[in-house]
Amino acid sequence: MLTLWIAEPGANLILVVSIFALAMVSAEFSIVFNDSMLPRLVSKEGIGKVSNVAWGLGYLGGMIVLIVVVGFLAASPDTGKTFLGLDPLFGLDPAKAEGDRITGPLSAVWYFIFVLPMFLFTPDSGGRRKIGEAVSRGLAELKTTIKEARQRAGVFRFLVARMIYQDGVNALLALGGAFAASMFGWLTTEIGIFGIILNIVAIPGCFMAAWLDTRFGSKWVVTFSIIALFIATLGIISTGPGYTLFGMLPLPGEDSGGLFGTPAEKAYIVYGLLIGLAFGPVQASSRSWLARSVTEDEAGRYFGLYAFAGRATSFLAPLMIGIVTSITVSQRAGMAVILIFLLVGYLIIRTTPYPADNPED
Repeated sequence: MLTLWIAEPGANLILVVSIFALAMVSAEFSIVFNDSMLPRLVSKEGIGKVSNVAWGLGYLGGMIVLIVVVGFLAASPDTGKTFLGLDPLFGLDPAKAEGDRITGPLSAVWYFIFVLPMFLFTPDSGGRRKIGEAVSRGLAELKTTIKEARQRAGVFRFLVARMIYQDGVNALLALGGAFAASMFGWLTTEIGIFGIILNIVAIPGCFMAAWLDTRFGSKWVVTFSIIALFIATLGIISTGPGYTLFGMLPLPGEDSGGLFGTPAEKAYIVYGLLIGLAFGPVQASSRSWLARSVTEDEAGRYFGLYAFAGRATSFLAPLMIGIVTSITVSQRAGMAVILIFLLVGYLIIRTTPYPADNPED
């Protein structure tokens, strides 16, 4: 992340992409070990609460950094001012995209500071091996773990369902802002503010889900989160300039000025609020669902499969959206593909036991 500062206009694209890929792969590796610590550190009764609260705190940290970038660092190349009308800190030059490039080093410093408490104060597992031995043993156990997972019908069904609905969630988060930008002419500022709104709503959403997960269980939270995301996705693809609900609810077209000035944009924001409430809990409670379904000793192996299942087909939803958009020449039809992923994931989840190794639903 530190070296992403070199991603200036005209930089070597292959080098920049390689650095970004290294950061993403490293993050995915760290998430596996982070998640697998849950069963060892928290009782099964408290896993859902801790998972959701931690996810909410993650959004809080992300929102703080995003506000700092938009308000104090990233400036418009046209005006030279940030969203708050200020000159960018540290003399960052918007013409050289320095306000955007500083996000890499800023993220690196932020990451380093806030990962220190885990390294310093969180207990680790007792058994340790040399790296070579650990890699060798891990590769040898990989085939066995996959075979074992397929024999545990509940766990296997959960991993498949999560793989499918998470593809839909990822596509919705990645493309929701771009879809609005194409409809309403949003620029970087509007998309950034939309992201801040989602994060602001996600924080209380995760805290509320922490209580719901403890009270009703992870399956309940995941199920209703998927339903909420389905409704929200249906809402945003039904909205366009001057209407929502596919035209059944016409809206005035006048722009009041300022951010999100038309009624249709405000309707889009309402659907976005529902996304913000649900997209954190669906991920945090999915994590606690698996943590409640495996033992402490096997958590590392199964969270590895969990991460793999979350990424193995991550290209599928964007690919299908691109294909449908190209065939129909309609971004709205392309975004509707997300509904299919959420619906299929929901249908599989409904028949998955909780905990996933429990023969009784």
